[in-house]
Amino acid sequence: METVIGEAVAILDESGEQALTFRALAARLGGGVASIYWYVSNKEELLDRATDLVLGDALVKTDELSETDDPIDDLRAVAVVLFDAVVDRPWLGGYLMRDTGTQPNGLAVYELIGRHVMRLGLGPRDTFHAVSAVMGFVIGTATDLGQQPPAEVVDGSVTASEYIRRFADQWRATDPAEHPYLHYVVDEFDGHDDGDQFRAGLDLLLAGLRLKADR
Repeated sequence: METVIGEAVAILDESGEQALTFRALAARLGGGVASIYWYVSNKEELLDRATDLVLGDALVKTDELSETDDPIDDLRAVAVVLFDAVVDRPWLGGYLMRDTGTQPNGLAVYELIGRHVMRLGLGPRDTFHAVSAVMGFVIGTATDLGQQPPAEVVDGSVTASEYIRRFADQWRATDPAEHPYLHYVVDEFDGHDDGDQFRAGLDLLLAGLRLKADR
């Protein structure tokens, strides 16, 4: 099973969800399509198990983190590990926490984040909303940033910075009276780093959570 799921993850990482078929997986394993059905009943289960395998690797990394006296710092550290796991795999975000029966590691990640939030002493409702907000921000941002780059960036026609600058220049060309926000932030947008943007947003979210817990 582990070999089958591991090869499925490799196909997903290399070519995306559309490339993952039982025929492609069987060819990679050197067997027949029917042999795959010994392990999973359909592609949806295969994707769920592939997701769980990746989350297992993320949990290994969270196990290496040392718990501190500050639950917000610990929550941030776990969130960054989860972000790193998802951002490199745009296929992953759509299958997280979809079926806890085939994703025990997904449930373990959810529990880990929840336990750190519980240390803040919030009530059940605020705790649930806080965990949902952190999970949603991490997974949503990572999935968005992990999308396939434009073809011209992939083939080297333009650099990622040049591609972003193209849009920044379009912002600069707008009427500042009509688009004051765009003109206010355009220099930050031009040449920004996606990882820094994620961490800044996460820090803003966690700062709000800290304020909520301190009331």
